[in-house]
Amino acid sequence: MNHNKSLFQKELVKQALKQAFIKLNPKTMFRNPVMFTVEIGTFVMLVVSIWTLTGGQGQGSFGYNLTVFLVLFLTLLFGNFAEAIAEARGKSQADSLRKTREETPAKLLNGKTISSSALRIEDVFICEAGDIIPSDGEIIEGLATIDESAITGESAPVIRESGGDKSSVTGGTKVLSDKIIVKVTTQPGESFLDKMIALVEGASRQKTPNEIALTILLAGFTLVFIIVTVTLKPFADYANVTITIASYISLFVCLIPTTIGGLLSAIGIAGMDRALRANVITKSGKAVETAGDIDVLLLDKTGTITIGNRKATNFYPTNGIDDNKLVKAAVLSSMSDETPEGKSIIELAGINPLIYEISNPTFIKFTAETRSSGLDYANIRIRKGATDAIKKIVIQAGNTFPIEIEERAQIIAKNGGTPLVVSENEMVLGVIELQDIVKHGIQERFQRLRKMGIKTVMVTGDNPLTAKFIAEKAGVDDFIAEAKPEDKMNYIKKEQAEGRLVAMMGDGTNDAPALAQADVGVAMNSGTQAAKEAGNMVDLDNDPTKLIEVVEIGKQLLMTRGTLTTFSIANDIAKYFAIIPALFITAIPALQSLNIMNLHSPESAILSAVIFNALIIPFLIPLALKGITYKPIGASALLRRNLLIFGLGGILVPFVGIKLIDITIALFI
Repeated sequence: MNHNKSLFQKELVKQALKQAFIKLNPKTMFRNPVMFTVEIGTFVMLVVSIWTLTGGQGQGSFGYNLTVFLVLFLTLLFGNFAEAIAEARGKSQADSLRKTREETPAKLLNGKTISSSALRIEDVFICEAGDIIPSDGEIIEGLATIDESAITGESAPVIRESGGDKSSVTGGTKVLSDKIIVKVTTQPGESFLDKMIALVEGASRQKTPNEIALTILLAGFTLVFIIVTVTLKPFADYANVTITIASYISLFVCLIPTTIGGLLSAIGIAGMDRALRANVITKSGKAVETAGDIDVLLLDKTGTITIGNRKATNFYPTNGIDDNKLVKAAVLSSMSDETPEGKSIIELAGINPLIYEISNPTFIKFTAETRSSGLDYANIRIRKGATDAIKKIVIQAGNTFPIEIEERAQIIAKNGGTPLVVSENEMVLGVIELQDIVKHGIQERFQRLRKMGIKTVMVTGDNPLTAKFIAEKAGVDDFIAEAKPEDKMNYIKKEQAEGRLVAMMGDGTNDAPALAQADVGVAMNSGTQAAKEAGNMVDLDNDPTKLIEVVEIGKQLLMTRGTLTTFSIANDIAKYFAIIPALFITAIPALQSLNIMNLHSPESAILSAVIFNALIIPFLIPLALKGITYKPIGASALLRRNLLIFGLGGILVPFVGIKLIDITIALFI
């Protein structure tokens, strides 16, 4: 994926300039009431300029009217350019994605090879090392290392395997090793890559509720200033002052919030673009915006808060049992255990299982029913499993379960670990302690969220004792232990019923209902198709902590829109002091006291205000695209900062800018 950080690449600027003119179409402009009224005023000034050129009297000079027309025309172009450059950046991302979408041969199970475009849902194909995966699907057999850099931009390969929540593969990615059999899950043209391209190109970009509300507010301001401008006519007649059409239109354009009106669309598009550059595909602008208002965040424990692979950390033998006997039994019971936990037991023991010469072993696989595994050989039965499972085996054989092992198991669980009891011939040898290590730096991340006013909730299948220990160690605010899919759903519904917005991440089919219910659902790209369909965001990096970054992007979007709105409205004060005195100062000398900028003449004052109004839009485009730098501070502190920097700045900057432009204009008059 293209991660070029330059805001104004040469090719993008060319595209944006072309689109700036195309967007002048009134049908397009009508969607933005503020800029649409500016376009009407620009057209009127064109007519007035032609009128004065052909000898029309009473509306000032042709040069003055033409200048006002050109400045208003540039104002429109600058506003359109802001939106177009934001769109162009998204389209450049789509182009890089489109390069990965090629006609790819697909090898079917019967040995026949067809084009990827001929694949249909439920078709099954084979991919081996070096093959490009022709379509989105679920691995139904096998395991493979896959290069997803064409989609994610990350060079590190990932492992995908059948079963579980890491079985999803994306068309356009490449198999690096091994062999997999894949079942197609999408129709041609509806793949994840196709949807990404459509989303990036803006096909699904609709105005968010917040943006719609702001548009209505700006339309209201526009209507108010239309009334204000129109009512100046009787005041002017009463004062025997002649005000030209150019002056009326200039006053109107300068008083309405043209700055935020021209940048509003660009801010929303740039928010989605920033999410994309963080390798998060958002299905709508609403998802990004909602992320900025999140109150509650649900996070899986395994792989998110903890490293995910539990490791053996200690062996605790039963009283009277030799350490070496427990270690030998633990190693033998883990010989055929391919899980990270099983491998860590052998690693902790530091013994190669092959040194134990055993004949004709029968390996007992772990099952959900027995909750234990092990092996049988030479009249010896070794079992390793959950405390209650091994306790049941021991008691059924008529033996006693050691009290010290039961107490040790409880201590391990209270400390956030998992106890695995080991028995030989239905006699308890001891217990192995497994610990799920909390990720480094996760506490700091949760502290950042807490400063944002976001409650963090850990979701885990662990027992309440283990869950409580991990929750306290990680620093989360709450936890859901022994969580089932309906528990997640119920928790989300409860929080929403109390008026809170909830975000959640997930990657499995069992997460799909909760992802759909959450206000912001982030699905992992490696997860199942059901999870990706249910969420309104997809994280291409498969990093569950990306939710924190998404929240910050959402808050940055809301802050950017709010600060630029504050700046735009504050601008009106300076423009008011520039234009109103200029209109009436000749007939009403008492208004001279309002001419605090001491502008050169009425004509230069009006031109200076209109030119500043146009130029401020391109100057703010980089800010609209990059966004306001986010800092996790409270809402009241944020309001004070906005008012101080952008409110006060919005008043002072125009005073300075208009005065400098006036001085420049005076040199040519």
